Amino acid sequence: MRNFYGEVLSQAEQLALPEAEEVEGLDQEIAVLRVRLKRALEEHPEDVTLIGKGLDLLVKAVAARYRLSPKAKRELAEHMEGVFRRMSETFLSPVDREERNQDG
Repeated sequence: MRNFYGEVLSQAEQLALPEAEEVEGLDQEIAVLRVRLKRALEEHPEDVTLIGKGLDLLVKAVAARYRLSPKAKRELAEHMEGVFRRMSETFLSPVDREERNQDG
């Protein structure tokens, strides 16, 4: 049987595909998203769009993993937004925080 995506994958990706097919669930993907989000917060704390997209992906992955209700998803997103705000206050300089407050 021919692989549907085979034509768009690099040779290295095609070789990795069988191993990827064996992974079940979303736990590894959620872990990677958390690590990448942490790196984005460390390296680009001023990039609210990037951090927001990362949070959105993480919330969606966690919601899918645990099959959260719409209310639980909303509450998780609100909680994550609060965490992001607290973390951005830690990473942003006072000048950046002032500029952000004026913009937003």
